[in-house]
Amino acid sequence: MLEGKDKAWYAAFKSKDSRFDGRFFVGVSSTGIYCRPVCRAKLPKEENCTFYSTAAEAEQAGYRPCLLCRPELAPGTSPMDATASLVNRAVRLLEENCGTGQSLEEFAERLGCTSRHLRRAFTEEYHVSPVQYLQTCRLLLAKSLLTDTNLSILDIAMASGFGSLRRFNDLFKKQYRMSPTALRKLTPGEERQQTDVTLALGYRPPYQWSLILKFLAQRAISGVEVVDEESYMRTVRLVSGESKEVCGWIRVTNKPAQNVLNVTLSSALRSVLPQILARIRCLFDLYCDPEAVSEVLSSMNDIRPGLFVPGTRVPGCFEPYEMAVRAVLGQQITVKAAGTLAARLAEAYGEPLQTGIEGLTHVFPTPERMITLEGAIENHLGPLGITSARARTILELSRVFVQKKIAVNLCSRPEREMKILMDIPGIGTWTAQYIAMRAMGWPDVFLDTDYGVKKALAPFAPKEILTLAQTWHPWRSYATVNLWNSL
Repeated sequence: MLEGKDKAWYAAFKSKDSRFDGRFFVGVSSTGIYCRPVCRAKLPKEENCTFYSTAAEAEQAGYRPCLLCRPELAPGTSPMDATASLVNRAVRLLEENCGTGQSLEEFAERLGCTSRHLRRAFTEEYHVSPVQYLQTCRLLLAKSLLTDTNLSILDIAMASGFGSLRRFNDLFKKQYRMSPTALRKLTPGEERQQTDVTLALGYRPPYQWSLILKFLAQRAISGVEVVDEESYMRTVRLVSGESKEVCGWIRVTNKPAQNVLNVTLSSALRSVLPQILARIRCLFDLYCDPEAVSEVLSSMNDIRPGLFVPGTRVPGCFEPYEMAVRAVLGQQITVKAAGTLAARLAEAYGEPLQTGIEGLTHVFPTPERMITLEGAIENHLGPLGITSARARTILELSRVFVQKKIAVNLCSRPEREMKILMDIPGIGTWTAQYIAMRAMGWPDVFLDTDYGVKKALAPFAPKEILTLAQTWHPWRSYATVNLWNSL
């Protein structure tokens, strides 16, 4: 019989409660498969269950992924769930770059540590090595592509980062005890997409989809983004593992019955699929645990009923440089005015792109493009309505990005990166914190000087607001977004 923590996990597995989805996986010895805690298959006996913190750990123990609940659709863990910041950042880095073929030494260098230290910390936290975790990321991505698309086996092997078809086939057979072709035959052809590539990304409910769409719609850059009542669409420019620049478009829609977001992308973007999925997780805050956030922030409703809405997410970003520039443009002007300036910048210096989608016409300019403009930057951006001071800030920000002096993503160390941002003339505390909240996924930003925050908490004085915010740690970014939404 199970005891202690395992018995509690079995009770959670028995309940099929979506709050536990992605927090652990269940290996079933009688079938040789592992499941998500929300799996609807017949409940196995207690003595046949073993519990694992990650899918990688279950696979290293010899279990195959369940074809019914599909572990590849399980949501990830939030930044506050990992006991080690380094390991948490490493997970995000591995997930985003599982298709690039980078070595463990390269990952460790980006994280600012040795590969030996990374292996030790990762194994202590997740009971598998970084290489084993990376292998599972690739296998589960390939499994999803085999199930949901009509991509060729070769294309799937390349998109998942295996480097060769033979290596993919060998590892797939070894881990899952069936060939990729055999798995594909289990999925009826009519259920797979014939043209566009669409994959699902799971989340924990509740999820306030309409609120995050509204937030993104208000800040959408015309020509680069289109947001309607049901979906978010944008143009994309990324660099593949072969150092080739690829451009295309993506569309994201919500499937609340399945607790997933569907991500559709143009065929040109297949080679950067892991990067796209990682950035969508950031943009739509799919690592969030709404139950943990609610436990802390539900007290906001004591201030005013409805001030906190369970399931509210912190909108992230897809392209960090684009978002950082947009933040600079938005200083001391309205959201609408900042959007107008960003659209002019995209049209003037972005690259035209044929998407076949009305309203998607350009990719946002790169930092390399901005620093190569000849002459004074004010002469280029001034006619667009951008002040000289902000033009110079954008130029210096571009240089910092090009020189790779800063890492603005979910793998970043926010405190370090914010200091670098604030060394740029024209970027103060508010802008640096806003970038950290949205581009670095920092869940504990509180913009106490923000006009909207002060308005939502009127008539509290500034000192009283700061005192209130201390009770909302470590989810003050979520508190900030709820205050904005209340307006």
